[in-house]
Amino acid sequence: MVSNTYNIYINEKLLVIAETVPEGLTGYKEISGEKSNLKLIYQLIAETESPQKFLFLCKNVKSTLRKLSKSVRLIEAAGGLVKNERKEYLVIFRNGIWDLPKGKIEEGEKTRKAAVREVEEECGIRVKKAGRKICKTYHVYLQRNQELALKKTHWYRMKAEGQDKLKPQKEEGITKACWFTREKFSILTKNTYPSIVDVLDNMGLITEKEVLL
Repeated sequence: MVSNTYNIYINEKLLVIAETVPEGLTGYKEISGEKSNLKLIYQLIAETESPQKFLFLCKNVKSTLRKLSKSVRLIEAAGGLVKNERKEYLVIFRNGIWDLPKGKIEEGEKTRKAAVREVEEECGIRVKKAGRKICKTYHVYLQRNQELALKKTHWYRMKAEGQDKLKPQKEEGITKACWFTREKFSILTKNTYPSIVDVLDNMGLITEKEVLL
């Protein structure tokens, strides 16, 4: 995500909210500024087979995102990219897809504290240190009751030591928790969410070439 730009994923498609056309963004369809309701935008994108990228130009991205958020249910979550002493990174396999540990923020809970709690609960480890925020990611999805929700996830850098024995939280659909070297991220990027790719990209851990492989 670059300055004055927000990426929102809808059904694996990308909605870019920006004040000017982002450098390098090609092959997109521009969405009319009249559609300032996320439910209408979701319907439009879901019914469009191609392209895979959509651009919503506005005067102020922050106020526009706030306005769009009010038209659906906003769910805040937090998670972490955990690195161990061997420079390996903690990943999970949840519901058949590679992912990073994350979960909903409880009422009144601080985002960093929630991120650490979720990582520890989902993988059975102890986080030694929670560092700076990496980024925030956004994706829209239909809940079981068919209500549309926008999930905003806060991502943090974390460190752990001597945490070789991992315990995936199976009741949350997690069947694997393991440590990946930087070289193994190509396995993850072939079967993960676009928002997870954004997290890794923000950390400089993957390249565009690796994502396309």
